[in-house]
Formats: sequence, structure tokens, C-alpha cells
Amino acid sequence: MRRTTYFAVAATAALAIGLTGCGSDTSDGGGGGAAPDGGGEGGGLISIITPSHDNPFFKSEADAAAAAAEELGYETSVASHDDDPNKQSELIDSAISNDAQAIILDNAGADASIGPVQKAVDAGVPVFLIDREINETGIASAQIVANNAQGAALVAQEWVGAIPDGGKYIELTGKESDTNAGVRSEAFASVISQYPEFELAAQETANWDQQEAFNKVETLLQSHDDIVGIIAGNDTMALGAVAAVEAAGLTEDITIAGFDGSPDAVAAIEDGTLLATGLQPAVLIAELAVEQADSLITTGETGAEEKQSIDCILINADNADQYTLFGMEE
Repeated sequence: MRRTTYFAVAATAALAIGLTGCGSDTSDGGGGGAAPDGGGEGGGLISIITPSHDNPFFKSEADAAAAAAEELGYETSVASHDDDPNKQSELIDSAISNDAQAIILDNAGADASIGPVQKAVDAGVPVFLIDREINETGIASAQIVANNAQGAALVAQEWVGAIPDGGKYIELTGKESDTNAGVRSEAFASVISQYPEFELAAQETANWDQQEAFNKVETLLQSHDDIVGIIAGNDTMALGAVAAVEAAGLTEDITIAGFDGSPDAVAAIEDGTLLATGLQPAVLIAELAVEQADSLITTGETGAEEKQSIDCILINADNADQYTLFGMEE
């Protein structure tokens, strides 16, 4: 399968990890849950379910999964649960009733998704989780995520280095139900806490939303007139912060960093309004999930551990011109 080239990400593709306090890993190298008998030919339906495609990250992973599945001879259905656990449950029910051979899922909550994933597996439909884990192991056939702790630490180190005198800063965090939000926030803190010249003036959730981030930052800047930096758990919130800072006429005074590696964030880096972002290799992760689903369908084994971590890449002004859609050229 043809694939976008990434810097040093595939080396950790089969490493078992224990991020975000999940339960004990009971996987046996072939993934959790009920596996098909294997030995057959590929084909049939693969259902792809992600958060809203209004976010380019989720659209890219859905498009990549669909393209990879179709290249392997599968039919695909692509849908969004919009981070609504009830809608996700309905979509999983639909995949089961449509005799899907596998489900590729970027889930709607680490706890809320356990039951629906178990339901699919009990119905004989293996589930491959991408981007977000659930708080249970031994159910999904794979949980393939970006190394959020590693990537967020890279971003935080770049950000503190760009503000040598330190000062007061704002952190924007994501949805509390998303394990990635906590992992990134903890990784930011692990780096920034080493620099006593930095003071956290406010930590606010903006729920991964650009408009909410704009509103939060606009209000915070009115009550804190000495902010030197903003660090955000994803690029959508970072771009909301960029807009609020620009509206306040403070672009030259406040350094902002994000996370995801979205096209709009890279454009902002090239414009000089955003310092850096951590690239999550969404396309590679989606392709790996489809490849492993095909392997399980055709051989009865995924060929990988259940929990897999893919390293992130720091994007800044030095390498932004090498960016492709959620990937990097060599």
C-alpha cells in the first residue's frame, strides 16, 4: 500500500503502551476481542466512525481509512458520531446490522465507548480504535494512537524556549472525556514545571472548539494584561487563541503553540502567528488500522499488540515547508 512518508514514526508502531491509566493490558499479540476465523479473502464492508469531519484531523483519518480499505477491495461506510456517545452507539448498531467485517473507530469517550465496543465484538465485529483509547483492554483488536505525551512534551519544550524570560501563561485543554486531553496537559506541565519563571494564570477547557477558545481567550486577556504565552491541547483551540490575540493587538507579545499538525496550523506557523504544533500522523494511524483489520479478517491475527503508539513530530518554522496533509516529506 502506498503511504505518506513520516519521520521516525513507524519504529514504535507495535509497542504496547500504558497511557492515561487504562486497565491492565491483557492482549496476547493478536489483539483483544473475538477474531474472525481468518484464512478467507478480504472484502465486504468496513465501517469507519470518527468525530466531526468539520475538524480536518478527523476528516483526514476517515478519508485515509476509506482509501486504504477500498484499495484492499472492501466497501466502506463513513460516518461521524460528533462526540455524542448515543449517536456512536447507533452507528455501531448499524455497522453490526449491515454485517460489517470490521469497525475503524475514533471513539466518543474513553468510558462511554467501552459498552458499544464490547457489543460489536460480541456480535463478531472486531473494532480497531484509532487516535483515542478506551479505558479497558482485551476488547478492541487494536488501540493505535499517537504518542501524545511525547508529542506534547516536544511542543512544550519548543514553547518555553521561545519565551526565555518566562511569565504568565494560559493553557487551553480539550474535552475531559477524551483521554488525549489529560495526557497532553500532563505532558505540558511536566516540561513547563521545570521552569519556575513561568506562572499558570489560567487553565480553561475549550472542548477542542475554535470559537469557544476564541471566547475564552478574549475574556481572559481582559482580566490578565500580562500574558506572554498560550499553549493549547489542539490546533483548533490554538487557532481560536491566535484570532483572539490578533483581535486584541497582542500578536507580537504572546507566543502560542498547538497540537495535531493541521493544515491551518501549519499555515499559521508560516505566517508567524503560531509558534509550533505537534504532528499526529493521522493518515498513518488510519492506514495501520485498516491493514491490521484486513490481516485479522484474512488470517485471524492482526500481527501486532493491541496497544500501539506512534511518535509525533514537532513542526515549527524550520520544517513547515516539508508538511503534507498530516504527514511530512523526507
